[in-house]
Amino acid sequence: MAARLKEKYTKEIAPAIAKEFSIKNPMAVPHLEKIVINMGMGEAIANAKILDTAADEIRAVTGQKPVVTKAKKSIASFKLRQGMPIGVMVTLRGDRMYEFLDRLVSVALPRVRDFRGVSPKAFDGRGNYTLGIREQLIFPEIDFNKVDKTRGMNISIVTTARDDEQARALLKSLGMPFRQ
Repeated sequence: MAARLKEKYTKEIAPAIAKEFSIKNPMAVPHLEKIVINMGMGEAIANAKILDTAADEIRAVTGQKPVVTKAKKSIASFKLRQGMPIGVMVTLRGDRMYEFLDRLVSVALPRVRDFRGVSPKAFDGRGNYTLGIREQLIFPEIDFNKVDKTRGMNISIVTTARDDEQARALLKSLGMPFRQ
């Protein structure tokens, strides 16, 4: 069973974007490459067990086992040593990526308190979009009773778009609720 959003992309969205930006080559039409979900936790310096609960939460949300990220360099004022585990991340591709994006825009984001849409300014200039989420409870897969502490996460959506304008058109047609 292919992802619902992936079918919509191939049947409706890709031809519409190709027409809008007058792209003749079908391989040049911007598409999603990957979605990277990262949960960085500075408190893991004092207590490494926190990473296990965060890894379980990310696994529940994405359906994929996360990788533990380690510190690249030592910072004495933070009592941080190089190689210490300080976060977890997942890279989604293919059907899992489309299913996660579908759940994010249709279920999770509308559950954010006082939600008026996501910022249209969070593009990086190369067609990639990064979204910060303050609490993991907006995902229905996470059981409210088992959560010990609310944690935020960064969601980076990497596209093959040449510029932000094409990426914005792609994400808007995939259902991303940008604020006006």
